[in-house]
Amino acid sequence: MKKILVTGGTGLVGRHLQEILPDAIYLSSKDCNLTDINCVSNLMNKYQPDIVIHLAARVGGILDNVRYPVEYLEQNVMMNTNILNQCHKHNVKHVITLLSTCIYPDKVDSYPMEEEVMFNGPPTPTNFSYGLAKRTTAAHIDAYVKQYDKKWCYLIPCNLYGEFDKFSEHNSHFVAALIKKIHGADKQIELWGDGTPLRQFMHGKDLARVIKKMIDDGIYESMNVAPPWVYSIHEMAEIAIDACDKNHLKITYNTEKPNGQYRKDVTSDKLISLLGDFKFITLYDGIRDTYTKIKNKKRLFRNNG
Repeated sequence: MKKILVTGGTGLVGRHLQEILPDAIYLSSKDCNLTDINCVSNLMNKYQPDIVIHLAARVGGILDNVRYPVEYLEQNVMMNTNILNQCHKHNVKHVITLLSTCIYPDKVDSYPMEEEVMFNGPPTPTNFSYGLAKRTTAAHIDAYVKQYDKKWCYLIPCNLYGEFDKFSEHNSHFVAALIKKIHGADKQIELWGDGTPLRQFMHGKDLARVIKKMIDDGIYESMNVAPPWVYSIHEMAEIAIDACDKNHLKITYNTEKPNGQYRKDVTSDKLISLLGDFKFITLYDGIRDTYTKIKNKKRLFRNNG
């Protein structure tokens, strides 16, 4: 039986993986500081994994990325470099790591984006450090594959959400922050920008299912992972309000705040060609399921998570 080690194992995707890959070893930041190469080396010596699923990362919303660009660059580069370096030294057969659609150029000639356009321009300014750090990981894995013929790969998921997301003010993703606003509102919610930017969002459970299927079928190809639908921020807010049974709420916009990147949707054509007819959870069903599971867990809605 193959020994699977998962970093970031208590995060959004890791918690869903625990449900479908219960025999894997799941690690959190309490188990190892991945920015410390000696700690990572000791980790590999201890577990001797056949497969490493690297989910750990410094992640957050626009405001956190704008405030802490150094941390987003340094912490992610160090974690990813240490993991790949030690996986090579300890002869880990398979590595799957997560990137983000933030790696793609701020603007391209056509959408949805294919994997090949990754380096056709700089990442968006609001997530530049994070996007560049993740883009470096793609180049790092590609280099290992080219030089050492590794069966390693990276997945490029669109924005994620789910009941295991962070719901604190400073580092929650858009859907988590949106659900929190809706939950606490009486008459209206205020969103940043003007509501026109387009976004793809995927339930974390779907990404976990993709990872499991890749392992089960022995597929180690780098590719995008995203559902086929794209919504504006306004459309997403309307869907979320409906899914949370708060249809009386009014949506207002603070246009003095940034919109962020206008669009960054990607195609999953490569994934579908390799994995077959994969069915994604709809945004309405995913948000409704998420809200149903967390609305009575008041600790998730505290400002500090």
